[in-house]
Amino acid sequence: MHRIYRITLDDALPLLAAGRAKAEEIGVKQTLCVCDESGNVIALHRLPGARLTGVDISIAKAFTAAGHERATHLFNEPPNGPALPGNEAFGISHMLPGKFAIFVGGFPLVYDGQIVGAVGISGGNGEQDKAVGAAMLAEFEALVSATAH
Repeated sequence: MHRIYRITLDDALPLLAAGRAKAEEIGVKQTLCVCDESGNVIALHRLPGARLTGVDISIAKAFTAAGHERATHLFNEPPNGPALPGNEAFGISHMLPGKFAIFVGGFPLVYDGQIVGAVGISGGNGEQDKAVGAAMLAEFEALVSATAH
């Protein structure tokens, strides 16, 4: 028997709040997505003034991080990023056009060794997306700590 954990809307809302606070602190208009372990959107927040394209991009980043159980930027980190030319997953982003993102801004949410969801951040440069993602991940860890048995 396998126990499956999954995040809920009540879990996702504090993550969005933490991401929004960090985005506002650093002055970036971003779109934030939280998805479940299957890559389905649970919650999405497009900050005022954020680009329209950020909606689909943040969803793709969250989907990819959940589905491949890794931060999206790891696909392209030299020298062994699997999606780099000549490596085993080169071209993987073409398998699910519009749903698969292999650049900075997608981060899995892990609980008890399982992927329970992911976050996707779009609108800033790589470092800004990582900073907002880190704030969302820190909030997730705080949530997990507060509810641990």
